[in-house]
Amino acid sequence: MRKIALAGAILSAFTGAAMSQERIVVSSDWGEVSAEVADNEAGTAFLRMLPLTIEMQDHLRQEKTGRLPGPLPEGERQRNFSAGTLGVGSTRDFVIYYRGGRVPDPGIVILGQVEGDVSIFDRPGSVTVKVTRPD
Repeated sequence: MRKIALAGAILSAFTGAAMSQERIVVSSDWGEVSAEVADNEAGTAFLRMLPLTIEMQDHLRQEKTGRLPGPLPEGERQRNFSAGTLGVGSTRDFVIYYRGGRVPDPGIVILGQVEGDVSIFDRPGSVTVKVTRPD
């Protein structure tokens, strides 16, 4: 439990995003990671969409991006992200960052933070991910 709190504290310190106690699992043929969902309107709306299967493409060798089935609410945006940040670039563009950095304006809405080895997504090419709640 301390590990979860620490991951949330690190994300909050870096990005300003508060984490909820809600968890998700992101799985693919490359592996599986768990994540804590952000405590914001977009995070809550994202949870209501689950379970999801999303075809994701590599973008700029720092992230995987894919289209959500519907839009998420707008929220506070930021430009900084860390490895493991889950976000939404537009209201429908889901992003898993496997490296840290900055995005141009208008930034991203934070959806959560991966706990575990997000480097499983650090591969060229596309991947299909399944996003579910834990069993």
